[in-house]
Amino acid sequence: MRVLFAGTPDVAVPSLRAVMDSRHDVVAVLTRPDAPAGRGRKLTPSPVATVAEEAGVEVLKPAKPRDPEFLERLAAIGPDCAPVVAYGGLIPQAALDVPTHGWVNLHFSLLPAWRGAAPVQHAVLAGDDVTGACTFQLEEGLDTGPVYGLVTEDIRPTDTSGDLLARLAKSGATLLTRTLDGIEDGSLRAEPQPDDGVSLAPKLTAEDAQVDWTAPAMRVDRLVRACTPAPGAWTTFRGERLKLQPIQLERGRDGIAAGEIIVEKTGVRVGTGSHAVVLGDVKPQGKREMPATDWARGVRPEPGERLGHETADA
Repeated sequence: MRVLFAGTPDVAVPSLRAVMDSRHDVVAVLTRPDAPAGRGRKLTPSPVATVAEEAGVEVLKPAKPRDPEFLERLAAIGPDCAPVVAYGGLIPQAALDVPTHGWVNLHFSLLPAWRGAAPVQHAVLAGDDVTGACTFQLEEGLDTGPVYGLVTEDIRPTDTSGDLLARLAKSGATLLTRTLDGIEDGSLRAEPQPDDGVSLAPKLTAEDAQVDWTAPAMRVDRLVRACTPAPGAWTTFRGERLKLQPIQLERGRDGIAAGEIIVEKTGVRVGTGSHAVVLGDVKPQGKREMPATDWARGVRPEPGERLGHETADA
């Protein structure tokens, strides 16, 4: 089939490469416009755009996919199908109607669970044991279209969202190419999603990523892992933000107040609503990331001093 691939971030690159290596012909790529990046805030192409341009594939970067110029070009290209992976914009009905076989979205959850922008983060945050990826027919509803196929993936106890998404990006790429194969040869039909089991996964904000030390240790652990690498879990210390990398759970260290800092040779422990946890790497405001023990050696917490008891600077 002649396909138009739509995607933007790094997580979409394995799928783009897989489709380009498949029997299908990638005739164009749709991605988000160049965006400022790095210290100089220089306009930089998306990872998907970079790979497509290196391969000599036409790249379309409309401000919005409803722009008349894009719709005209899409009609002129006339793709048979349009696979989508993390494009980052809503596809209007006028565009959905163009490909003969529609738009096929790779979504990183087992639909109808975790519909929305952050399915992997919410699966980790909720403590799910298993997640996966689905291919489904894109429609105007939020991840509501009929499903072509799925793959499952166990969520490991120490998985961050970044870890899990990296694995799903690889297995999902294989699923996507198999879905395109099945659509082309007529062996695959999309099945409606069940009405039961619907859950939503809105984007996690920086405010969502603030640690509440009065929560149980398990909840703190899940929040930090869910927000790694983005939007990044954080707390406060002496009125400034302190960013947190994944922590370690530790049993049998009760009697420490929520947020209280205990500095020991073997690590920096912090109390929660249940039992203490051990901090991993931290990043103080305006400084580099470092082991928590190095941070504690520099700031010298006073006895009884706690994390999260002040409002951080914006």
